[in-house]
Amino acid sequence: MELVSKHSQKFTLQNFHNFSILEHLKFLVILLFASFESFLIFLKYDIFFHIIILTISIFSYIIAYYFHSKPPNIYLVEFSCYKPPNYCRIPLSSFIEHVHLINYFDKESAEFMSKILNSSGQGPETYLPPPLHYIPPRPVHYDAIEEAKMVIFPMMEDLLLKPNLSSLDIDILIVNCSGFCPSPSLTSLVVNKFKLRPNIKSFNLSGMGCSASMIALGLAQNLLLVHRESNAVILSTEILTTGWYSGNERPKLVLNCLFRMGGAAILLSNRKQARNKSKYQVIWTSRAQQAVYDWAYKSAFREEDSNGLTGVTLNKDILEAASDMIQAQLIALGSFMLPTWEKLKFVTSIVKKKYWKISAEIYVPDFQTIIRHFCLPVSGKPVIREIGKGLRLGDREMEAALATLHRFGNQSSSSLWYELAYIEAKERVKKRERVWMLGMGSGPKCTSIVLECIKPIVGESKKGPWAGSIYKYPALAFNS
Repeated sequence: MELVSKHSQKFTLQNFHNFSILEHLKFLVILLFASFESFLIFLKYDIFFHIIILTISIFSYIIAYYFHSKPPNIYLVEFSCYKPPNYCRIPLSSFIEHVHLINYFDKESAEFMSKILNSSGQGPETYLPPPLHYIPPRPVHYDAIEEAKMVIFPMMEDLLLKPNLSSLDIDILIVNCSGFCPSPSLTSLVVNKFKLRPNIKSFNLSGMGCSASMIALGLAQNLLLVHRESNAVILSTEILTTGWYSGNERPKLVLNCLFRMGGAAILLSNRKQARNKSKYQVIWTSRAQQAVYDWAYKSAFREEDSNGLTGVTLNKDILEAASDMIQAQLIALGSFMLPTWEKLKFVTSIVKKKYWKISAEIYVPDFQTIIRHFCLPVSGKPVIREIGKGLRLGDREMEAALATLHRFGNQSSSSLWYELAYIEAKERVKKRERVWMLGMGSGPKCTSIVLECIKPIVGESKKGPWAGSIYKYPALAFNS
């Protein structure tokens, strides 16, 4: 405890120094100016020299202020994806058999879930936490806490090992988990386990759905723009134990079939020396949401059924809301990055449709001119295909999403990091290439992050979540 206190004092003083550097600079300029002025007055120099000294002092302060106030670069140093143990594996045949054996599901509900699962695009090696392997499942609070420890602790330990980072070097901690929000929070669980600094800035995000990881990254980016020389860790997961629905309403049964076990830990930094060991730089973030509209707000809704059993209702409005939000993201991304000729084509098509020919299609810019790799929402094979079609993407661009869905299922907000790990395992990411990560979640909300590769990514095929299975893809993903 004494060691932690000493480190806390050290970092507190360091942060104080960073925040007060402008005051120190101002004092230094005034001191130097006063010293030179005193010297010139003592030697009775002409007023011309006084003006020169004053001008030099002002310009020196302006230049120094500019370089200090310039927003720091935000780097994605490393990330780690959790690979569950083999005893958590749930083959499709086992899951289907289980839902038929569970006595509170009627025959129609069991057949409905079987149909959903068979058409979902999932493979035979996805994972569920131990409490959901029981017949019937045991969705209790204690087991949910144990699942959180089972997922969060190993991925946090793996993340700390990769850049050889001490837990005392973490300045900001963000944990996102949509459906499970215990007290004390999951951030407190992590702080207690890893003995993080008492003055760490910790945040716990809940209810954000599948877009939570990208929202957490945007939050970390904003915090790092304010707190210089800092490291931020994001822990992204979804605890499935308490999310299990045991009723028979069809719209609430879908999530039982789609969501699977997983999590990711991400390290961001704005420290100058971090660039040398980082993989990516965060160059753009954007958010859109439609909760202002009642129909969109209720498109994915956690509520009780007629028997008082809690589940998440999904309806068809969520597809329309997703389409609108993706279009908003495309406009934002296009205005920021697209070449001029692509912008002109897009604007011309909008004007044509609005004032000349209503039946005309709006031109979809070729985003592959600015983005090389795509990490898409893993909400099911038909959804991935539909998003890819709307973005004019080929099989190669959709490959990471389809492979992740087949190998790991939909892991909510952390799925995007398994996609990025897949692209890295295939050694496709080259220096200066950009990756677009698109997260969509309940609310509904949509968040985009664009990363730019700083150095070639090599040697990832033999480590991480895809070790031992990367050679099977993309064949399994496209043939499932």
